Amino acid sequence: MNLTNKVVWITGASSGIGEAIATQLAKEGCKLILSARRTNELERVKNNLMAKDVFILPIDLEQHQEAEEWTKKALTAFGKIDILINNGGISQKSFALSTNTATEQKIMNINYFGNVALSKAVLPVMQQQQSGKIVVITSILGKFGLPELTTYAASKHALYGFYESLRLEHVKDNIQILLVAPGFINTNAAINAVKGDGSLVNENSDAQRNGMQPSVFAKKLVKAIQSNKKHIYIGSKELLSVPFKTLFPNIFYSIMLKMSAKKK
Repeated sequence: MNLTNKVVWITGASSGIGEAIATQLAKEGCKLILSARRTNELERVKNNLMAKDVFILPIDLEQHQEAEEWTKKALTAFGKIDILINNGGISQKSFALSTNTATEQKIMNINYFGNVALSKAVLPVMQQQQSGKIVVITSILGKFGLPELTTYAASKHALYGFYESLRLEHVKDNIQILLVAPGFINTNAAINAVKGDGSLVNENSDAQRNGMQPSVFAKKLVKAIQSNKKHIYIGSKELLSVPFKTLFPNIFYSIMLKMSAKKK
């Protein structure tokens, strides 16, 4: 796929993976719509991009009932949406019994319902165009679970179920779905994760700190978009955990339990 002049809408574009994706797509000559909650950070990203066609659209995925209005505003920028990159999300660090319902709902609203609502709002646009691609940033935690990540893992598992079904529903419309499962990427995701009461963790993890650089991730993602893949894992040696869990589930969970106990 030639990305020159393609209109790409990126959520979670104010930092980390989203910012890196925007930077890489600007180099490909894309027209960009950048969304996140923090307008000032979106402006910073825009000013740092080597691109003239950039539209800032602040959104809060937790308020997913506004997805259709966001889409109408997005269309005012360039008149179409070729690619939606659903990257916005939130992480967690709390055991299930220590996580209140409001925090669980917040995580699901942002990671699942907000994600899905935006895709459903954009789909009619792509149907009318008879073309389009939805890129969904999931996680390797969409393939297995770990302690203190119960609701986060649940939200990522849910994305797989929804989008693998959605892909089949819209083959006739020439709409493609790319599911992207990152491993550990060096971002502030762990710092911005929420505790069981909804407060911020404000502490990085070694795994996150030692993870792949966002710029490297973005280059691999753009190649996947261009090559029309349906699914891709992006990360380092942690990606081996997915086939290992499938082949040796008992050993896998025993190792994960021991590793989690060491962190306490």
